[in-house]
Amino acid sequence: MHWSTIIYCGIVTYLTRFSMIFLLKKDILNEKTKKVLSFVPSAIFPAIIFPPIFLDSTGSIDIESNPKILASVFAIIIGYFTRSIIGTIFAGLISYWFLIFVYYQ
Repeated sequence: MHWSTIIYCGIVTYLTRFSMIFLLKKDILNEKTKKVLSFVPSAIFPAIIFPPIFLDSTGSIDIESNPKILASVFAIIIGYFTRSIIGTIFAGLISYWFLIFVYYQ
């Protein structure tokens, strides 16, 4: 019963998102709308990333002795020079794990 509900919800979610991509043709939007919509990912990404890096479990800003900030700066530097998503993810994870398990212990 539970698995069927999870699978059903996954299918409904996929179909609602796919239908918007499939039905929204590139010819429908004018150039100004395309230009405005091109900024959406860069506006949403910081809103998704900021809370897990800078906020602690109580919701207050944690800047002192926060290994997530150093790991994210290192990942940004690696991503800038390598232009590799996988390399950036691995560099960020490895530097974060190093900081929490070795440096801050």
